[in-house]
Amino acid sequence: MVSKLASLSVLAILSLVLSACGETEVSNTSTLRVASWSQPITEQINLLVDDKKFFSKHNLAIEFIPGAGGGDAIKNIASGKADIAFTDPGSLFAALDKGEKLIVLYDIYPHNVFNVVALKDSNISRPEDLKGKKIGVYSISSGTRQNLLVLLKQAGLTEDDVEIIATGVLNFAPLMQGLVDATAATDTGLATGKAKGLGAVDVMQVKDYFNYSSDIFVVTEATYEKKHNELQAFLAGYKDSVQWMMANPEEAAQRAVKYAIDGKDQAHNLSIIELRNASSLPLSGDITELGLLDLDNLQEAADMYYELGLISQKLDLSQAINKNHVLSK
Repeated sequence: MVSKLASLSVLAILSLVLSACGETEVSNTSTLRVASWSQPITEQINLLVDDKKFFSKHNLAIEFIPGAGGGDAIKNIASGKADIAFTDPGSLFAALDKGEKLIVLYDIYPHNVFNVVALKDSNISRPEDLKGKKIGVYSISSGTRQNLLVLLKQAGLTEDDVEIIATGVLNFAPLMQGLVDATAATDTGLATGKAKGLGAVDVMQVKDYFNYSSDIFVVTEATYEKKHNELQAFLAGYKDSVQWMMANPEEAAQRAVKYAIDGKDQAHNLSIIELRNASSLPLSGDITELGLLDLDNLQEAADMYYELGLISQKLDLSQAINKNHVLSK
């Protein structure tokens, strides 16, 4: 993986250099408010401090606005409290379903990071094995539940075939205590669980069955039109920051100790950053540019959310895409 990341880093940097003449410059320093789904955490260290001048060299200042879920991030841009939402596809689909006019700018994590975990001795190693079982999720409205439903669908199961229990974000404790048979989580959540004593487990990764984006940058249509130059500059700076984190994971882990609320353990920070570096890679090894939007993949995800009853109508994602940053097929 290290060599692959290094190769991608060189190619992507070359791509940025070659395309620099087409980037829009921001003449005066502007502030862009980025509403996150979370508090300032290790995996977002590249957004939390700009002493590397990822954004300031583009005449941008970034204000990080913490949140409590992807829906919270979208509420912040819809209300005008923020310019950009760091959110998840499920929250995007729900907002579009309710009539919000939104544009997806960039695919932050093209690889799905969700999973379902069971203790090794429970003999639950496939989605089919979940039938009739108690499964923990962070909350009923969380991405863990939504992605659990996606995984169940791959096995021909529905929500009625299992018992879903909201256990909170510390959901590995109920698993270890035998209160649930399996728990839905993320790769970083699993890494934290293992660091806190979780034993041998079987892991069913959603990406092994349907690999679709975990997080995206979203703006309102109004912001997209009004701040187009600033947004283009932001994306250029963000790509620089991701390249830096890929090339310097140890330094990023060290900085997280100071700037991230979950960053006390530098070794653990490194494991989190390496997971997020991997999930930031393009879905296809033939693609070198970061963050390209795969419209077909995102549309398939939206269609699945409709089929699962998570949204009330079919969506046309082609109307909600930054067409300057779409993967060419």
